[in-house]
Amino acid sequence: MVADIMHGLGLYLWSLFSGPVDLVVLVGLLGQALFTARFLVQWIASERAGRSVIPLSFWFFSLGGSAVLLAYALYRRDPVFILGQSLGTVIYLRNLALIFREKRRARAKP
Repeated sequence: MVADIMHGLGLYLWSLFSGPVDLVVLVGLLGQALFTARFLVQWIASERAGRSVIPLSFWFFSLGGSAVLLAYALYRRDPVFILGQSLGTVIYLRNLALIFREKRRARAKP
């Protein structure tokens, strides 16, 4: 039974990743790569600092990945994916706005 499930899963995954790769799939992969890069950046920064750190580049990778994946989801007409990426994009933009506002205030203080 387990062997049958694993065999079926293997066939399913093979069918997903062995098909033709078009520009739309490449755009989706680019978005996913940007989104994944943010975790690597955050992990490396935290390891170097010895504490949890969220660098500015994390938010830029988050925004870039989310925006590209949102475009991909819109093209694919996937409502679940669209809703998920839409909210993330708003949150990442807001975090960047808060960060830049804080930096402006810090520069303005004597």
